Amino acid sequence: MSAALARPPLLRPGDRVTIVSPAGPCPAELLEAGTAWLRTWGLDVRLAPNVLDTHPDLPYLAGHDADRARAFEQAWLDPSVDGVLCARGGYGSMRMVDLVDWTAVAAHRKVFVGSSDITALHERFWHHGTPTWFGPMIGTRAFVEDTAARDRLHRALFTGVRSYAGIGMAPGTARGVAVGGNLSLLDAPPPDGAIVLLEDVNEEPYRLDHRLTRMLRSGWFDPVGGLVLGSWIGCGDAAPVLADRLGGLGVPIVADVGFGHCEAQLTVPLGVSVEIDGATGVVTVLG
Repeated sequence: MSAALARPPLLRPGDRVTIVSPAGPCPAELLEAGTAWLRTWGLDVRLAPNVLDTHPDLPYLAGHDADRARAFEQAWLDPSVDGVLCARGGYGSMRMVDLVDWTAVAAHRKVFVGSSDITALHERFWHHGTPTWFGPMIGTRAFVEDTAARDRLHRALFTGVRSYAGIGMAPGTARGVAVGGNLSLLDAPPPDGAIVLLEDVNEEPYRLDHRLTRMLRSGWFDPVGGLVLGSWIGCGDAAPVLADRLGGLGVPIVADVGFGHCEAQLTVPLGVSVEIDGATGVVTVLG
């Protein structure tokens, strides 16, 4: 993994952004409403050619894998584009991620926003040392109808994030590169000393237990320097499972941070250096 940048790049009024659909199909009415909000921010909004596509045989995909990969890659490599924002998650990013020329993508620094299924793309970005934003997506109710989440995304993209906080779960301090995202989507192991952010949605506690146990047995958590736990909406009482499976790692843990699938979700940076304090629950973005 390349050295992390201190912070993701920021946007300014007049900048051009392109909306892409790397995963599931996006409802046209939500996409229209979301892009309207972006225009009130002074952004020049463009849509990838296939942003509203639906696969003819697999309707949970926003078109064919190769088309989704090409649309993402073309948007990222377009020199007139300052940011690439995802329309929605759903499922499908892991099907197209290997079709992207990541060497070419990593040669450029732009704003990238997505969450949930988009974790598969965040993984490739942070393994190439490119910072990204884990936040609400433009063609979803989490952006269109949630004023607090939308305002927090605006603040992150235009002024940055210096710190965020939750509740201390395991004491200690640690510094490392922030990586992670949706627990069910994580695949590649984290870099040494990484601060791993985890969240999930609509998974029963036993399924979280199963996933975490498999990761523990495989050694996935061995390099981790600390953990930041987000929301677990629809996961029942996840707290005992998280404490049981992660509490024995002996690393600082900050829990109940409001990123993920929750209301008023935070937009948090990945691929950046952070410091966590497992006693106070504060996460500080360094640099």
